[in-house]
Amino acid sequence: MAADSTSNTIYNENSKLSIGRIVIYILLVLCALYYLAPLYVMLSTSVKTLDEIRSGNLLSFPVSPTGAAWSKAWSSSCTGVDCNGLEPFFLNSIKMAVPAVLISTFVGSLNGYVLAHWRFRGSEILFTALMVGCFIPFQVVILPMARLLGMVDLANTTPGLVFVHIVYGIAFTTLFFRNYYVTVPEELVKAARIDGAGFFMTYWKIIFPLSLPIFMVCFIWQFTQIWNDFLFGVVFGGSDAKPVTVALNNLVNTSTGVTEYNVNMAAAIIAALPTLVVYLLAGKYFVRGLTAGAVKG
Repeated sequence: MAADSTSNTIYNENSKLSIGRIVIYILLVLCALYYLAPLYVMLSTSVKTLDEIRSGNLLSFPVSPTGAAWSKAWSSSCTGVDCNGLEPFFLNSIKMAVPAVLISTFVGSLNGYVLAHWRFRGSEILFTALMVGCFIPFQVVILPMARLLGMVDLANTTPGLVFVHIVYGIAFTTLFFRNYYVTVPEELVKAARIDGAGFFMTYWKIIFPLSLPIFMVCFIWQFTQIWNDFLFGVVFGGSDAKPVTVALNNLVNTSTGVTEYNVNMAAAIIAALPTLVVYLLAGKYFVRGLTAGAVKG
């Protein structure tokens, strides 16, 4: 009897756990569907014709899918106010984002390494001053940055935009790397110094091999911030250096008398694809890198 009672108790507890787990899964699925609904609407609308969009509803499946809207959103051969292809501006964003991400991440890594393991008089003050840069709004730096770019002849150019994003991003990358590197045992760095390793040798042999998670965090963070930026692009980008976000805004707000929702949706997806791909490929490293420096020791 005692054994039967124990078995029933265990069975009831397992049943409760199973029911609770099922409820959690149902809630997670509902939340996923809720957040994926806008993406579905964008995808389905982008392959519909204008007549189908007007006669149907947002959630209906496309009757006769077509890629004409995607071609029109991407093609750079269109001229006039009714067509602004994203292709050249997409390439501008790549030319801007890749070097800005790489340089700001590498410089932030060196800064974090110095502030964590090569401390000097005033290093904490310097670190605090750098952290102030994380809280400065974009609008505050527009006028002084415009003046500086004009002085060095980088106004309205892609290298000028690269420079702007490097300067603005170094504060964030320094914060990330510094907080990560303080978790690296001091004994490793001291042992390298005793063995005769200098600043760069210690960094390359000891610190850099341990830095993959935080590098992924900074890559994803910086790429997302730079690719999605609109303000710096519209202010500092000339006619030949505008990023894809500015081109998307111009395309969506073009006054042609007819709102081409399918073209607008296709253009929005094209502009968002790089960040989506980056998160899909490296999202797990982002979470791992953020939590890696959470606890010292």
